[in-house]
Amino acid sequence: MSWLERTELLVQKEGLEKLQKANILIVGLGGVGSFAAEFIARAGVQKMTLVDGDVFDITNKNRQLTALDSTIGKSKAQVLASRLRDINSEIELIILEEFLSPERAFEIVSKEFDYVLDCIDSITPKINLIVAARRKKVKIISSMGAGGKLDATKIKIKDISQTKNCTMARTLRKRLKEHKVDKGVKAVYSEEFQIAESLKMTNGENYKKSFYGTISYMPAAFGLQAAAFVINEIIKK
Repeated sequence: MSWLERTELLVQKEGLEKLQKANILIVGLGGVGSFAAEFIARAGVQKMTLVDGDVFDITNKNRQLTALDSTIGKSKAQVLASRLRDINSEIELIILEEFLSPERAFEIVSKEFDYVLDCIDSITPKINLIVAARRKKVKIISSMGAGGKLDATKIKIKDISQTKNCTMARTLRKRLKEHKVDKGVKAVYSEEFQIAESLKMTNGENYKKSFYGTISYMPAAFGLQAAAFVINEIIKK
């Protein structure tokens, strides 16, 4: 009996074969990316590239799938890879423990990927990844800000040009226009207004000037929406 028996029952042999042949790039393995990666692996996708230069700290435990007392200080990419191999021992993983510079984004994104999932939570690397995907005509879905929000029913997927009530999406749209990218990027975002009191400023390390407070399920719900979208696109292809 195959561990994918129930998946095949739902999507049929042809759908499962498409999933097994797919090759997915996931950049950013925090609250959104860790859940998205697991959903995609559990759907039967056999080939993934995981990119994240970060290690776990204690503040990640409230929202990241692989953040545990036992993983504090460990590589997010390596811990997630180990978990995915425990789900599917045959999965092919490429692990890149790095933060994306513009040059590396352009090197990493290539036509071999059926889809790119942008789960980065800092603006500059997001721009780098989105621009690289658009220039190389590789399909991408980008996660907007899950912070400062509580209502999971307000999450939508639309072209980035149609997003609203999201500070990150507004900043991205403005910055992407400078690169002549104003549409053609699927965005997971929430139409709930951000709770202003939950904003905190930082020292600007790793391209991050500020962040919003987060609740356990919102980043996971964004990751779920991104993964579900990509899985359905692969099945329909």
